[in-house]
Amino acid sequence: MSELTVTVIRLGLLALLWAFVFSVVGVLRGDLYGTRVVSRSTKQSRAQETPRPAKPPRAIRRGPTNITVIEGSLRGTTLPLTDAGLLIGRNPECTLVLGDDFASGRHVRIYRRDDGWYADDLGSTNGTWLGNQRIGEGARLDVGSRLRIGRTVIELRK
Repeated sequence: MSELTVTVIRLGLLALLWAFVFSVVGVLRGDLYGTRVVSRSTKQSRAQETPRPAKPPRAIRRGPTNITVIEGSLRGTTLPLTDAGLLIGRNPECTLVLGDDFASGRHVRIYRRDDGWYADDLGSTNGTWLGNQRIGEGARLDVGSRLRIGRTVIELRK
């Protein structure tokens, strides 16, 4: 081999080595500093500045009105059930962001229909469990229903 070929191979290997080093540093940085979380308080404060038209009075809601984490790292966290529904998972875009290693990025969606609340598993790896049954789509939720997502258990309450 000529000296030029050997030099080009050495420079190529050196470039690959530096690319590997920078990728390792990037992964370590992500692990140390975590995922960037977008603050929702700025959206809420803007919404409070603009006056909203008066809403017509709602009928009395029957069934669950909030969810509470009863097991897992977020134990004691309570969120209200809104007509927009909830998205639960590990992604920062979710309404309830879980730190559970067994939860998927977008794990389960809880939403309202005319006849009550329902949950859809969004193709999670480890599944969503309602009691002792693994759910798919359209699982009916009532007051006292317990959803298990990995090590996290969520209960629907009034």
